[in-house]
Parts: sequence; structure tokens; C-alpha cells
Amino acid sequence: MKAKDGSRALTGALAATALATMMAVGAPSFALAACELTNMPEEGAELTLLRWKRFVQSEEDAFMQIVANFKADCGVTVNVQSESLDDVQPKASVAANVDQGPDMVWGLYSLPHLFPDKLVDLTELADQLGAEHGGWVDSALAYGKSGDKWIAIPVAYNGNMINYRQSALKEAGFDGVPGDAAGFLELAKKLKEIGKPMGMALGHATGDGNAWVHWALWAFGGSLVNENDEVVINSPETKAAVEYVVELYKYMVPGVASWNDSNNNKAFLSSEVWLTNNGASIYPAAKKGANPPADADQAAKDAAPMMAEIAEDINHAYWPVGPVGKPTEFHVAYPMMVFSYSKYPSAAKGFIEYLFQPAQYDTWVTASVAYLTPPLNDFLSNKVFVDDPKLAVFKDVSVRTLTAGYKGSVGEKAAAALADFIVLDMFANAATGTMSVDDAIANAQRQAERIYR
Repeated sequence: MKAKDGSRALTGALAATALATMMAVGAPSFALAACELTNMPEEGAELTLLRWKRFVQSEEDAFMQIVANFKADCGVTVNVQSESLDDVQPKASVAANVDQGPDMVWGLYSLPHLFPDKLVDLTELADQLGAEHGGWVDSALAYGKSGDKWIAIPVAYNGNMINYRQSALKEAGFDGVPGDAAGFLELAKKLKEIGKPMGMALGHATGDGNAWVHWALWAFGGSLVNENDEVVINSPETKAAVEYVVELYKYMVPGVASWNDSNNNKAFLSSEVWLTNNGASIYPAAKKGANPPADADQAAKDAAPMMAEIAEDINHAYWPVGPVGKPTEFHVAYPMMVFSYSKYPSAAKGFIEYLFQPAQYDTWVTASVAYLTPPLNDFLSNKVFVDDPKLAVFKDVSVRTLTAGYKGSVGEKAAAALADFIVLDMFANAATGTMSVDDAIANAQRQAERIYR
């Protein structure tokens, strides 16, 4: 990627090498310039940022190095608080309600739209970043803007793709993941028959659970609301989607109804499941487990051969296309927002601006091992999506994803419906037999109508 405004970009293999060296031997940081920002921090500024706990250690290491670089270059300490993925939203909502808490939150999906009037206007910053880095992808515009105002900056996406063991699919008689929903169901049956089942979260998993059930709903033409934000989930298309998932659930490993966002990772790495939906975090975890450090415990050393086998065997695929005839993937957007009660809004904007300097951002994406996909077009050229063919599908995440609200608006109501797991619970209630298919859909209709009134 070409450097802009005099900054010296560090990209591709060079970035990976620099980061690896830095982390291994304590070499100087990859910060390359003093604090030359449009949004200069206030004197004495200090920030607190709430984010989700890392799923890829090297991603967090690179992010924390950017935090250290920002302090070294701009004199601002950023105190990073990490919470589980499912705890970020309630903690951010509490902060918004009491006007007290972290200056910034790195959240999920349309979280900023739950409290748009509590956030700093980031329009000038968004326009600046878009002009400098090739423009925003369409989904970033939807998530970042409320009306004509930017209320958050989508800093990355987490692609939620099919993770699978190639050997299991071959044993089941498949060369790869089928490209259609009917074929995917047939694959599930065959994997169950050979004792190597799939498993996808049906518990309140904010990332993995929401991602795959919305794929299923939209793949069959269903939608929570229409273009006018009128609730239309009680439809023949939704019924077809729910019936499909009820059938698919029969061939999954037991227990998925209680899974959160970490259960499927653990199940895959223990060979309990051989196909799941996830970001690009299982693959690097397996590669890391295949080479435990000398001081690792015996259990980790004993597991190394199995981790090496999984790392060699794993691959990733796009989601199948359903009867609607087009991709209906739902990937996790990661918006970063600044609360209006912050004493240091310029410093907060300056940190986001600094994060997107190519020297910082390219290195971070590389270190994430494709767990993060950029929202700005120029950064999509990062070599992490090219150097390893197993990661190629993650380059397209920010472009292919549909947004929360789908046919309707990305706003407070869509965010609330997602937060209440209306769609996820509909599928789970029907699949587990807690409710009939018709009752589960009718219940979702009632719940959604209470929000969209």
C-alpha cells in the first residue's frame, strides 16, 4: 500500500517480519513518525478504551503495540479494558445511560445505534479517512452513519466463514463445502453418519450464533422487517428457513443450544466437531498449539501432534447460497465510538486517526492472521489475504456482508432486535422443540413488534 501524507507504510511480509522480530527479541516498535495528526490530543489527555477480549493473541499484541506507539508519539495513555464479547454491549449501554465510563468503546454490529445521541460526531474524521484510504465499503457507511452524521468508525470486520476439516469432507464424499443450501444439509447428514458432525452455536452467541441464523433466514428470503421497517418475519419464507434449520440441527453435535462464542472453537480443536462457523481464529490457534514453547505444560506438549494435524487439515469456505440465489452472509462489524461525556474527544479521534496510519493498520491486520478485515478499500490489498490461500475468503468479508436490519434500516431498533436475540431465539426454540415452528415464528413477530412500534 502506498504511504500517504508523508507516513511510511509498513506492509505485507515486511510488516509480519517486523512484528515477529519486535515481539520475539524486544526490537524497537514499528512507530515511524511523531504525532502528526489532524485531530491533536488535548493537553494532559488520557483515555480508556473498552474492547472485547482477543481471540487471536498476535492481534491483541499488535493492537497493544499501537497503543504504546500512540503514547510514545503523542503522549497519550490509552488504558485498554477487555471484556468478553457478550459483555461489551451491556457495559457500553450502562455507560451511555449514566454518562460515565470508558471514553471509547470498540463494539459489535450496530451497537452505536442504541444510543446515537450519546456519541461524538465523527463525520469530519470519517470523511478524512475515506479520502486518504480509498473510500469506505458500503456496509461501513451503513454501520457508521446515523442519518448524515457518523456516530462511529467501523475499524474492522470479523469474517464468519465456514471452518472445516478437509479430511472429514473427503471421507463424507465431498470435495469441498457445497455452494447451495440443499447440498450443505446433505453434507451435514453425511458428516453425522461418519461420526464427524458439524456444530454451530444456537445459544446467545453474539458473533457466531447471530451470524449463521441470519444467513439462514435471509438465504430463504425471510427478513425481520421490510424496507419500511414493518415487521414481516411471520412469512412463508421464514417458515422455510426455520424448517431447514430444524432439519440441520438434527445432524449437529449435542449441546449447541447452549453454546456461546467460544464453545465451537474448543469443540473444533478437540475434534468434537469437524465443521463450524467462525472467524479466522481456530486456524492460528491450531498452528500455535502445534509448536508449544519449551516451558509449556505437558498437556500442551501432548496435544501438539493433534494441533499440527488440525492446522494442516483445516480450510475455510464461503457460506452456501440459498433459494434467494445470492450470498446472504452476515459478518461481524466492529465499530469504534466515542462517548460525548469524554473529557478528551480530540484525543479519542486522534487515536482512531493514528490507528489507520498505514504503518500501524497494515501491521495490525497482518498480525490478526485475517481475523480482521479492513473497512477501507486501500487496506484490502494487505498480503495476509494472499500469502496463505486458506485465508483468501476473508478478504471479501466487508464487501459481501449484509447489515443488521437487512432490508430495513440500520438504526436503534435493528440494534435492539439483535441485542435481544429475536432471530436467534426463534431458530433455537424451533430446533430444540421448545416451540413449534409456527409458534416460534409468531413469538418472534410479537417480540419484534414491541421494538418496531
